[in-house]
Amino acid sequence: MKILIIFMAATLFWVNALAQEPNHIIRIARLVIDSALLTQYNAALKEEIETAVRVEPGVLTLYALAEKENRTHVTIFEIYASTDAYRSHIQTAHFRKYKSITKDMVKSLILSEVIAIGLESKLKQ
Repeated sequence: MKILIIFMAATLFWVNALAQEPNHIIRIARLVIDSALLTQYNAALKEEIETAVRVEPGVLTLYALAEKENRTHVTIFEIYASTDAYRSHIQTAHFRKYKSITKDMVKSLILSEVIAIGLESKLKQ
């Protein structure tokens, strides 16, 4: 969780307005990845994120990061325009491909839907 807070403070300079829209869905996924498959997992995740953000209008933010001291611990911060946008996302071919490819790479997964309390940063555009 500490790495997520640092990440948000350092890079989410525009999320405050986005995340506080009442219809937006904000989720955090915490994963532990099999260390022997970490390189393959990271490649699959990067491909899925790049595709989702590029082709899905309802996918507003997807950030993935790994703990510096334990690279197998991955956190994904997600913002969707609505519940429908999230439901649509998990039905896409690229998401289903990611899930299929990574199903044996993920040792644990915890999904949390969260709400924005305060997201501020000195980093502004």
